[in-house]
Amino acid sequence: MKKALLIIDRGSRAEEVKTELKELCKITGSKGGYQYCNFCFLEVVPPFIDEGIAKCVDSGSDLITVMPYFLYPGMKLKDTVKQSAIFCREKNLRLVITKPLCYHNLMINILKEKIDNLKKKKNLKIPDSEIDLLMIGHGSSDKNARHAFLYSVDKLKPFYRNVEFCFLELDTPDIEQGISNILKKNPKNVVLLPYFLHNGIHLQKDIPEELERITKSCNFDMHIAEHLGVNEKLVDMILQRAMEAENRIVF
Repeated sequence: MKKALLIIDRGSRAEEVKTELKELCKITGSKGGYQYCNFCFLEVVPPFIDEGIAKCVDSGSDLITVMPYFLYPGMKLKDTVKQSAIFCREKNLRLVITKPLCYHNLMINILKEKIDNLKKKKNLKIPDSEIDLLMIGHGSSDKNARHAFLYSVDKLKPFYRNVEFCFLELDTPDIEQGISNILKKNPKNVVLLPYFLHNGIHLQKDIPEELERITKSCNFDMHIAEHLGVNEKLVDMILQRAMEAENRIVF
């Protein structure tokens, strides 16, 4: 059976996002043995879902596995699933749709690895037990998205001195409140962990500007870990989600 894997991202105008997705598809397709592996976007910029699925069909694949590339459940995820299902039903295509990336134990390993990599890169001789962690999420008006985010936050708490959280927008606490909550614990070593898949506009501009405004008068060492990006564990997570879906074939 010839299989295609289509990773559907929310969408971004930042070229860095496309670069990361191209690398991700190259590694995932090769490791997963897919005939065809590519990405498309739900919104913002093309290629959109109809074009992404059409290219899967053109590749001669017998089965299309759709991966909603989202950290949270919510409206964007629902829109992705709905559009994919409608298009494939109209074209009578064989399709499976995976779960998103949330509620997976590998995600916790990835997040811890990001902090370990930061410590190595900056030669920080700090035990985890002395790190105050502030995890920054995008934010959503959907309570299910908040629950998924807090699941990851709670899973990290046993490993660090203190773990707080905040959101860039659409939910509370905001970044200023998150910093304030960290300060209440008299921190010495603060690590900011951006819970974002890509190095898009939010990471390049929005979050740095907000942090600069808030932390000018703060008296502690603050270090920022890298976003999730592209790594082997993330590829493994995608392939596990794909296998789960393919084992319960949906037409």
